[in-house]
Amino acid sequence: MSPLSGSTCHDGVLLRGRKKLMDHSPYKVVRLNAKLFPITEFEQEKYDEHHITPLPIEAASREVLIRNVRDADAVMVVSQSLPAEIVETMQRCRVICRLGAGTDKIDVGAATERGIVVANVPDFCVEEQADHAFALLLAVARRLNQMRNRMLDGQYHEARQHCRGLRRLPNCTLGLVGFGRSAKAMARRASGFGMRVLASRRNQSVVDPEARALNVEMVTQERLLSESDFVSLHLPLNDQTRRMFDKPRLLKMKPGSALINTSRRAIVDEHALVEVLTTQHLSGAGLDTFEAINVHDSNPKPPKHALLQMENVIFTPHVAAFSVDSSRDVGFRSVANLVAVLSERWPNADRVVNAEVKARQLLREE
Repeated sequence: MSPLSGSTCHDGVLLRGRKKLMDHSPYKVVRLNAKLFPITEFEQEKYDEHHITPLPIEAASREVLIRNVRDADAVMVVSQSLPAEIVETMQRCRVICRLGAGTDKIDVGAATERGIVVANVPDFCVEEQADHAFALLLAVARRLNQMRNRMLDGQYHEARQHCRGLRRLPNCTLGLVGFGRSAKAMARRASGFGMRVLASRRNQSVVDPEARALNVEMVTQERLLSESDFVSLHLPLNDQTRRMFDKPRLLKMKPGSALINTSRRAIVDEHALVEVLTTQHLSGAGLDTFEAINVHDSNPKPPKHALLQMENVIFTPHVAAFSVDSSRDVGFRSVANLVAVLSERWPNADRVVNAEVKARQLLREE
């Protein structure tokens, strides 16, 4: 009997009325990070719809990881690192699907050499990231951390003293380093608060009509750093951006300004940031991501990071992407990427990370 009630099956293709669905049940799909990031109801819904039974794995060692992915037809991953030495063992894999946007933990080059499509969901949490970045900005701007701590000590007068140097946001400038989806969403929020918005991008020659529509002035990064009261990072992590914000660059920021980072951890040199905050060249920072703290550690211990000891630093454990809505979107779209490749189709073009790949199986455009 067909897995679909009222359907018949011919040559592995399920028929429902006039709609044809391929039967994907024979494929081995490994779902990594199964304990740290369990399969959500939305993700499971789509697996069920396409008759896929993923193998949930929490790889505690390199050996366990290799044993499970070497004969997999597809790999679904949230936060597990997939360096070249792991990718090279994938003998049958057609696609690595990142349940998220960033792919800096996947050796995309190694996958491309082996004909493995790497797909992601670049737009699943644009609004959430902008909400979170702006929340961090507001918390730093209004010195909420300092006032909270003074109130907990019963020092109400001292808490009020922290308000003396606050500024109106409409008198402030926000600088966006990078001008992709999340930066544009951040610009919309800043516009609602009456802030002046500057933005810089790697290719300054690109004319972006959205910049004019959002009243964003495109400038060089040097000018942005010198004029912005708040600098928000909206960049991927790669060889060009790794520790881009080192001590010299942090010191180029306007005295008394604040840094907001909801992008990737290693874009900022954390030791340099501690130094610059200690000298009070910067007034504060809002951080959702850290290089020296593994927020995905399965056996974490209380961190001793210097940034976490600073009152003028607001921090969260890499949660800017989280919401019910983003969970639905990343579940639906990542499984859609998987199904496309297993059905010998290309995923949506904006979700293919290595568009130059010569896929192991011939894929058709749709």
